[in-house]
Amino acid sequence: MVNISTFKQVRGITKPRRLLRYLLIWCAKGKATLVLDDKELTLRQREVVTVTSGQIHYFKDITTAEGVILDFSLDFFSKDDADLELVFHNGLFCHFDLNEVITVKEYTIIENELKEIARELRARPYQYLHSVHARIQLILIHINRAKVQRGDEIYKPDALFLKFLELVRGNFELNYPLSHFARLLSTTPAKINEQAKLHTGRTAQMVIHGLVVAEAKRLMMYENLSVKEVAYRLGFKDPFYFSNFFKKHTGYSPTAFHDKHAI
Repeated sequence: MVNISTFKQVRGITKPRRLLRYLLIWCAKGKATLVLDDKELTLRQREVVTVTSGQIHYFKDITTAEGVILDFSLDFFSKDDADLELVFHNGLFCHFDLNEVITVKEYTIIENELKEIARELRARPYQYLHSVHARIQLILIHINRAKVQRGDEIYKPDALFLKFLELVRGNFELNYPLSHFARLLSTTPAKINEQAKLHTGRTAQMVIHGLVVAEAKRLMMYENLSVKEVAYRLGFKDPFYFSNFFKKHTGYSPTAFHDKHAI
């Protein structure tokens, strides 16, 4: 549901791991090198990185760093559409591998709230989960303010589109068509396409393909699966069709990618 730990308390922090939770990684002191999927980021004092549910991550170098990792499930945080939209406001958590380092000038607010969350989860006073929820909201708001202060354009996502992304990410192996996701969301393919073009400039089907390709890369890089195994994991009945699909969207074959990037 929700957890908070210091860097030192996290077991296997230098080994690739994958959580179906949303992570906020705060560096209080020093410098750390963090790998997210196939991207390497440097995290310094008073900087934060967010990790979207399902992304594979690990610290490549954490020797001099001190910090905190807060993780929460979407079910815990998103009590309504406003909460869901806050999680993804300004691309704070992003399904499209656009993770970035964010510097927070008003860092005392972040650090104080993280300390209070740790205290609440440890002591569990009356209505502590309500308190933790409110404190996470405040942290996300201040990180969003930091992004706006540095000149980022304000981006407010629509809850319907976010629910669509979550459904796709949670059902790769079933290879559902867009019409099925529309039925699950009690809407139409046209409405999802409208939202996809508004938020990404691409069709909904193109968005699905992008998420599938990103997942294929994770499976080949970190789980060291064969092309055939990856194809079946992603709902492709024909590995040859998957290979053509992957090459079409990346410019190289899955075999070439696997041989170059598998850990």
